[in-house]
Amino acid sequence: MKIDQLKPRLKSQKNRKRVGRGPGSGSGSTCGRGMKGQKSRSGVSINGFEGGQMPLYRRLPKRGFKALFSKKIQTINFKFILDAIKKNHLDPKDIREENFFKKNILRKSKGVVKLLNVGELKIPINIEVSFASKKAVEKIKAVGGKIKTNVKD
Repeated sequence: MKIDQLKPRLKSQKNRKRVGRGPGSGSGSTCGRGMKGQKSRSGVSINGFEGGQMPLYRRLPKRGFKALFSKKIQTINFKFILDAIKKNHLDPKDIREENFFKKNILRKSKGVVKLLNVGELKIPINIEVSFASKKAVEKIKAVGGKIKTNVKD
């Protein structure tokens, strides 16, 4: 049997109900909506209405808040950088934020990069990122590396 010889089982695919096709069809005139009333009219949406009972969306408490102008920041650390140098053959003397995006190590859509002081740093590195913690800057300078942040003070 080939894929073009397959057919659906008998009566597994029902034809849709064609409403409004005259009295002989069984669903003409009112099209199965009954007689008068709000639900028989077109363009009426009463989702969430519970017949006078307090609707569910009003019974539940409000939760959360989303700041409109929040900055998207993704964090990296020294362990992450050392792994990236080994796996992706990054130059420790010239590590830039754009290199992480170009080599698909990080995604640009998830925001700018912030360097945090997590892990050990044994080799001097020159790095350029958007943000860095004070302790991370101190650790890089103690090893003999340089750091440049893109923060405008």
